[in-house]
Amino acid sequence: MRILITGAGGMLGADVHTAARTAAHETIALTRSELDITDAGAVRAAVGDARPDVVIGCAAWTNVDGAEREPEAAHAVNGPGAGNVAAAAAACGAWTIHVSTDYVFDGAKRTPYLESDPVSPLSQYGRTKLAGERAVAEHAPGAHTIVRTAWLFGAHGPCFPKTMLRLAAERDELTVVGDQIGCPTFTGHLAAALVGLAEQRERTAGVVHLAASEECSWCEFAQAVIERSGAPAATRVRPITTAEYPTPAPRPAYSVLRTERDAPILPCWQDGLASFMTELAGVTV
Repeated sequence: MRILITGAGGMLGADVHTAARTAAHETIALTRSELDITDAGAVRAAVGDARPDVVIGCAAWTNVDGAEREPEAAHAVNGPGAGNVAAAAAACGAWTIHVSTDYVFDGAKRTPYLESDPVSPLSQYGRTKLAGERAVAEHAPGAHTIVRTAWLFGAHGPCFPKTMLRLAAERDELTVVGDQIGCPTFTGHLAAALVGLAEQRERTAGVVHLAASEECSWCEFAQAVIERSGAPAATRVRPITTAEYPTPAPRPAYSVLRTERDAPILPCWQDGLASFMTELAGVTV
């Protein structure tokens, strides 16, 4: 199978590239510098030349707070940019797998969000990702899978655990939000699942939720990171409220994802953290 990956230089894209090669697929891995997905003509040419069977779209604007400051730039990538990829894939008969986010929900529920739940993003980032979902569905009708995931972390890019490890080396105490609940998802686990979706004989069409099993707060996640790191016992992690740590972009208080579809079940976030720490030890960052 020929798999084209956009955003292949990013944290998720790098792991998708590795997973696809490990599964012995022919891969065309395009980084941001090699393909700007906001350039519709360039996308049509790149996808048309590659003639893939599946396109996995990992290229995205991922700076949640930055989207509040630059909403038009974020929208161009996450909205029409995603549509450009889907349109180019559909034009050559390829299936599109598009990666979206839990931030399309407002967090008002206190039970896990399912694919059929209504969307209501709080932030510019969430709105741009929802625009991308709709653009993909419009440009590749009947030939797309939209994968919503959450709280990604991995060895090949900036992420929350790396920030906690850096701060733990500098401070005796960390204060971390304890009233936002989600599913920290290891990109290595998600990447393998995305390649698995690409390999399906009968495609999973429409929206599917793929996030780590089990849930926690950012504070609980930070505590687990510090414990696994072997950081000095003097490094404490203290919970604070969202109100005590205001950010430009509002986050949903509860954005746990589960699936009501016949979809892969990812390992728990604790297993993902263990794999991350092992992989991080062998990666130059």
